[in-house]
Amino acid sequence: MTFIEPGLRVRNGFAEGPLADAALSRAARAGRHLDDLQEQAPAMTDGQLRDGVHSALRRYSQAQPPTCQVDSITALIRRGVRIDWPVPDRLPCA
Repeated sequence: MTFIEPGLRVRNGFAEGPLADAALSRAARAGRHLDDLQEQAPAMTDGQLRDGVHSALRRYSQAQPPTCQVDSITALIRRGVRIDWPVPDRLPCA
């Protein structure tokens, strides 16, 4: 087991601890938000959809998402392409 910092350790190639749990929780919430957006997209304006995608990506990364990524995902959703956001049970580490 390798301790990276308080609250985060690596065991058998997977991150463990409260920080890893928080990252997985953020990923799951972002995925649910994207699912909701895809269901509501037909009734949303382009601006509302883009703001929702921006919010989901920001929630996941805790940083300002790249504009090109937001625009790309927004365009895919608008065209009806289903965006899957799988969340693993454990957080793999490289």
